[in-house]
Amino acid sequence: MHSDNIQTSKSIQQETGRTFHLATRLLPERIRHPTYVMYAFFRVADEVVDQPDGPPPTVQHEQLEVIREAALGNIDPAETDHEAVMAAFQDLAERHDISEETINVFIDAMEMDIAQARYETFEDLREYMRGSAVAVGHMMTEVMDPPQKEEALPHATALAEAFQLSNFLRDVREDIHDYGRVYLPQETLDRHGVTEEQLADAEVDDAFRAVMQEELARTDELYREGVAGIRYLPEDCQFGVLLAAVLYADHHRLIRDRGYDVLTETPDLTRRRRLWLLARTWWHWRRNGDPEATFYTVSAVSERGPGETPTDAHSHGQPTWRG
Repeated sequence: MHSDNIQTSKSIQQETGRTFHLATRLLPERIRHPTYVMYAFFRVADEVVDQPDGPPPTVQHEQLEVIREAALGNIDPAETDHEAVMAAFQDLAERHDISEETINVFIDAMEMDIAQARYETFEDLREYMRGSAVAVGHMMTEVMDPPQKEEALPHATALAEAFQLSNFLRDVREDIHDYGRVYLPQETLDRHGVTEEQLADAEVDDAFRAVMQEELARTDELYREGVAGIRYLPEDCQFGVLLAAVLYADHHRLIRDRGYDVLTETPDLTRRRRLWLLARTWWHWRRNGDPEATFYTVSAVSERGPGETPTDAHSHGQPTWRG
């Protein structure tokens, strides 16, 4: 990959993904550079639909189709508005045999964001995440190329979903005010009697806290399933992925510390907190070399969910995936 194209991609990650950038820097160079490129590609597509005062839907669809064709290698990157990023991604997709299906599923999810702003059930939301998050996790797994890829992929799926759900739970205020979107399942809101008007008016009451507690518990379980598969990754990739999990999950601590109020302000990790978590995670990782043990020692996610007994929880030696 051309060094200028990688630098362009790296700059995009530095500017828009501080948490992910810190974890990426801990990956080996053979994975770090492709990760910059993938992140930049994801952002280029995502920003087509994440503009509060963006172009009309027909124009957004057209822009995404240009990005799709460039990603699939059907048009020259020079025909796009992001030549450096798309040239780097074309090269990456060819080198690492990223499937057309994975690329299409991702772009399809971005297209879905134009037309759909509500999700009735969690399974509906999960179908959206199949493109927006899971396709990303699968691309990362393809680039890392673990020796036990089939065993690693279900856990990569769970971890990718957990990362995106943490973002959704953190960004409830921004999503509804800036984009008119609600990523909390409607069935969860209805079960607790929470209305969209309440979200828009930033009314944090016991019912809304119950919604957040339920969705946080669901996301915590996905972290448990995802982190259980880090051991399948190449050894030099494990710490970077582990740190990303610790950092993303720490938003759960912020949310709980604020009494589940994500409606008046968006919780954000400080640079000091990110660096402290990096140091603490590294220290425990050096002591035991066990990604699960380190995660449960350092992160905001407990080893067992509420009400579970020790035998209910995932054992360190028996990673599982349900779904």
